[in-house]
Amino acid sequence: MSRTETGTGVAERPQTPRPAAERPSRPRPPLSREIVETRILGVLKWIAIAFFLIATLFPFYYMVMLAVRTIEDLALDPGALWPPRGISFSAFGEVLRSVDDGGQGFLLFLRNSGMIALASVVLTLLVSILGSYAIARLQFFGRRQVNFLFLSVYLFPAILLAIPLFVFFTRIGLRGSLFGLVLVYASQIVPVTIHMLRNYFETVPESLEEAAALDGASRLTIIRKVSLPLAMPAIMATSLFVFMIAWNEFLFALLFLVENRQNWTVSLGLSQLAGSIEVAKTTLMAGSVILTVPIVILFFATERLLVEGLTAGAEKG
Repeated sequence: MSRTETGTGVAERPQTPRPAAERPSRPRPPLSREIVETRILGVLKWIAIAFFLIATLFPFYYMVMLAVRTIEDLALDPGALWPPRGISFSAFGEVLRSVDDGGQGFLLFLRNSGMIALASVVLTLLVSILGSYAIARLQFFGRRQVNFLFLSVYLFPAILLAIPLFVFFTRIGLRGSLFGLVLVYASQIVPVTIHMLRNYFETVPESLEEAAALDGASRLTIIRKVSLPLAMPAIMATSLFVFMIAWNEFLFALLFLVENRQNWTVSLGLSQLAGSIEVAKTTLMAGSVILTVPIVILFFATERLLVEGLTAGAEKG
């Protein structure tokens, strides 16, 4: 307030506020190391997400675009990211039609792959659940050594195991059958699934099983009503792992089923398309999409089931 002289005395005159630009600015505190690192990592996170999304989705998108183009469009402009003359699903029809109707018979291959993958999941879980529970809970001589021997199978290349299995299954008459291939897949996958489930069974509190035993429950009842519900997230993840391996596997399918086209899997049929110079690339890409889409759908469906299993296990625990 400033003072002015009047007839009655000194009166105070209000001062006008100073512009903000003339106010003395307070120095900003220096950014701490934590804030700088958080901001840098925040930017790098989105760059990494964008990079991996492009690296993952672009090949699949380009594969789908090649599958829905006509062979004439592909010959004129193979690098186009969108069909210049519209979308055509004729390649999918050719892939799915039976050989008698002029197609490639992939509908039959899909059925064979689905049966083999589901049977491998069931057989592998039956063996690996009991085996992993025994290693996790029961005390017997050589328990640690048995677990090591299971994993030692993966120290050898698959081709070394394929040759003895090929000779053995030929002698017992199972070469060329879907059941024989299911046995091969189960024998290959069981060691790693036992290791996966054993680690999860060890996290289940033994006090719950001891309480059930005091109530008179047998060992199998304890496994079915106590251990399996709590281990459901690991079982779902193991099932998805086994299904994807059995669906995409190629080496053993080639060795055991190549002589019988009626029992071919999708991966084996796709390899035959890739090796033929008479098959259009659009047909080959349509077969690749048919091989890939079921796994993608199953993954997202199982992801929802995994979340539900984790929630149910938390409530029961």
